[in-house]
Amino acid sequence: MASQKKLIPDVIHDQVLTCLLPTTTVRAAVEEMARQKIGAVMVCEKTGLKGIFTERDLAFRVVAVGKNPETTLISEVMTSSPLTLKPDATVFEAMTLMERRKFRHLPVVDSDNLLVGMVSIRDLFAVVRNQLEAELKERDEFIYGTSYSPEPAEQA
Repeated sequence: MASQKKLIPDVIHDQVLTCLLPTTTVRAAVEEMARQKIGAVMVCEKTGLKGIFTERDLAFRVVAVGKNPETTLISEVMTSSPLTLKPDATVFEAMTLMERRKFRHLPVVDSDNLLVGMVSIRDLFAVVRNQLEAELKERDEFIYGTSYSPEPAEQA
């Protein structure tokens, strides 16, 4: 069942982490997000995760209030000290937290509080969708036999 799958390795694997310094400008952060086609970046220093900067931060904390992205630092508009998940958190736990708090991205940290990844609602949706498809296939094989394969409807 998808809800029992763990964030690592079932959801997050082979992920390249994008961590920017707090002194990065909003413009540079958004350019990096666009280059990598991602909706959020983590903000880190030597001491670890400091925050997360997301598309929503850009919209609500920069554009909506008229801040200049060329001069505004992401440390001024990021979500500081974000909630995190552990690698062994389940898909269900991640989805519940994200739904309750209206998040679309959550950093994943290990037991030493070292950053190991970021999970997005899109990542979780893909796991749940794949699991539902597998369960439907199993159901159809059970009902119709193991060799069942739906035939396309004949056209008149």
